[in-house]
Amino acid sequence: MKIYTKTGDKGETGLFGGDRVPKDSPRIRAYGTIDELNAFIGLTITEIKDNSVKSLLGDIQNKLFIIGSDLATPDNDKTKKLNIYRTPVQYYEKIEKHIDEYEVKLDEIRNFILPGGSKSASLLHVCRTIARRAERELVALNNTVKIGDNIIIFINRLSDLFFVLSRYENKVSGFEDIKWQS
Repeated sequence: MKIYTKTGDKGETGLFGGDRVPKDSPRIRAYGTIDELNAFIGLTITEIKDNSVKSLLGDIQNKLFIIGSDLATPDNDKTKKLNIYRTPVQYYEKIEKHIDEYEVKLDEIRNFILPGGSKSASLLHVCRTIARRAERELVALNNTVKIGDNIIIFINRLSDLFFVLSRYENKVSGFEDIKWQS
């Protein structure tokens, strides 16, 4: 099977269910940013020191793939028969538990923290900012077509998790948080 299909040569792409949309549509931008986040998490994993964090990030990558397919499938009569798995509430509930799990291992935060420290923490901060951009794009998409509420909540919590994990990675790597100097 060839990797190129030539079906997107005119600036359109296909959604699950058969609809075609411009490649710069809000839907494509949103799940393209989810894909970018997933790829950057893959890079980040190569620098992570803690095996439990590596495992958690791998689990998140799989969930992001499911979210991408959820976003690529409009919720309409034509797609109902496709039986696409939609993003469940358990996705963000599990992220909240992980935030709590790692946050108790950290000193209380008393200052704004600048991105940086160890390479792994810095990469997690980039993941955080990509997740924030994805969230903005998801909100914009949701203003034009209905998407599952759980997707936006999951990505919002995910950016919080990346912040906590960046602090945790700095701690286990022997780096101090970089405090913002006003």
